[in-house]
Parts: sequence; structure tokens; C-alpha cells
Amino acid sequence: MESINRSAIELVDEALDFTDELGVEMTELDCGGVVLDFGVGVDGGVEAGLMLADIQTAGLATIYTQMDRIADAPTPYVELTTDRPPIALLCAQKAGWELDLGDFDGLGSGPARALVGEETEFKRVGYYDEFDFAVLAVESTELPNDEIATYIAETAGVDPGSLFLPTYATGSMAGSVSMAARAAELAVFRLSELGYPPTEILTATGRAPVAPVSYNESVAMARTNDALAYGGEVYLQVREESTVFEEVPSNAREEYGVPFEEIFEEAGWDFYELPESVFAPAKVTIDVVDGDTYVVGETDEELLAESFGLQ
Repeated sequence: MESINRSAIELVDEALDFTDELGVEMTELDCGGVVLDFGVGVDGGVEAGLMLADIQTAGLATIYTQMDRIADAPTPYVELTTDRPPIALLCAQKAGWELDLGDFDGLGSGPARALVGEETEFKRVGYYDEFDFAVLAVESTELPNDEIATYIAETAGVDPGSLFLPTYATGSMAGSVSMAARAAELAVFRLSELGYPPTEILTATGRAPVAPVSYNESVAMARTNDALAYGGEVYLQVREESTVFEEVPSNAREEYGVPFEEIFEEAGWDFYELPESVFAPAKVTIDVVDGDTYVVGETDEELLAESFGLQ
């Protein structure tokens, strides 16, 4: 298929054309790399978050907002659908690139990961990208500098002047929106980790509530993950039956019912110290072609209301 970095560049170009409307800011680094601030020094917004999620999935998903209720309070949800779940969700959207260089602490998602291709997902899917430009979405409380951009470019095998870094804090509206778009990705990743071939997953639709914004990153991390673990709902169409379907939703983990703030605190707020099983959506429907349909897990409105501080 066409390079996912090529398709992501088209979306970045669109974001650059509408920076004022999206509430994002562009900075060109000395090395030539371009940083787009979606929610670090700017407020961003819902539309910026949707554009960010589009970039992270390289345009291979349809993403939009809708209204629903939690504890009878009107709440925005983000819904994502893709017919290319292995590539759109695992090879692009997944936050799998740890950026820990000097004093900089961040997490990379997006199609630039496919230019490196060292994560297990790429071998499972059998997809690797080759392109002269790279797009990596960076989740961090600070904007990348020349050192970070040069490191990313060298690792991805591109010139620093061909690198684009949409950047956002978890504690921003763009961060809350883009996190809510990850319900389907978590289900596909969980299935893959359980040994189910991701290439057998044909289509994926997921939705989750947009967590209230907090400029305290610890609170934001807790709320956005609670939104997925207790409010995320996913539909998957797959080719083959499996005995692992019951293990996909969040209620299959030992920590179910424990607020993410407590889980993160116990792990020293280190994302990579957490067991991967904690990252799962609340409820999943798995529809096997010419087979059975499984509905596993459940949403928990009470836990969501508590996490979101709904009175």
C-alpha cells in the first residue's frame, strides 16, 4: 500500500493551512524540522484533537465526535472506524516510541514508527514504510528541540528538514480527544498481545468519552485512561474464532476497578513500568465472519463519573 507517512504529510499540510482555525502554532527548528503545537503552549481544541487523531492514524480512519451521557451529564465522545486496523492502529496510531533523551520525556505515536519498524507490531503485521518525510506525534509537556528532532530524524532515516512533529500534552483538549480515539487501538493491540494475528482483524470501530481537561499531567493521564478502561466500547470484525476473546476487555485484568491515578502512582508515574494488560477498553463486541458474535466486558458509569469529578 501507499506510504502512511506520505498520507500523513497531506494531513500535516492541511493543518499548516488552517493553524489559526485549529488553534495550533508552527515552529521551524534550526535543524529544519517543523514542530506543530497542538496543546503544549496553546489551548488547541476539539477540532485540533480530531486532526491530531487523523494524523496519528495516517488518514486511514474516520473520526468524529458525538454526544452521550455519563451520570446524566451530557458528555462528548469520540468515535473511530477503520477498515485497515492492523496498519492504522498498530503501525501508526499506537504510542510505541519512548522519547527519553536528556531532560526531554515524551512518547511518540504515528507513522514515523513504521520507518523504524523495530516494535513487535510491525513483524506481526508485516508492514514497514519507506518515505523521504516522517511524521511523529509527540506526547509531552514540552516542545521538541533540535536535539530531539535530529535524533528522531536519524532514527527514522530521514533528513531533519523532512520531519514534522505534531506535539501535545495529555492535559490539553487535543490530548483528551486523541486519547478518546484510542479505544479500538487498545482492543486490537490487546488481541495481538494475546496471540491473535492482527492481520485477521478486518474492521474496527471504537468510541470513548472525552475526559475533562486537567493541566496537571498526572490527573490528565489518569482521567484519559479511565475514560478508555471504564467507558471505551469497541466493535471488531475478525476472520477466525479464538479462545482469548474473554481476555480482551479491561475487566479481565487484576487492577480492574482501581482508578488509574492509583495505578500510575504505584508505578512511579512511569508509563513503561505498567503491565500492558491495564490498557484495554471496557466493552468489546467481536464478530467472527460466518461464526459467533462475542460480547465481553462492561462499561462502568459510576467509576467514570468519579474519575471525571461529575457532581
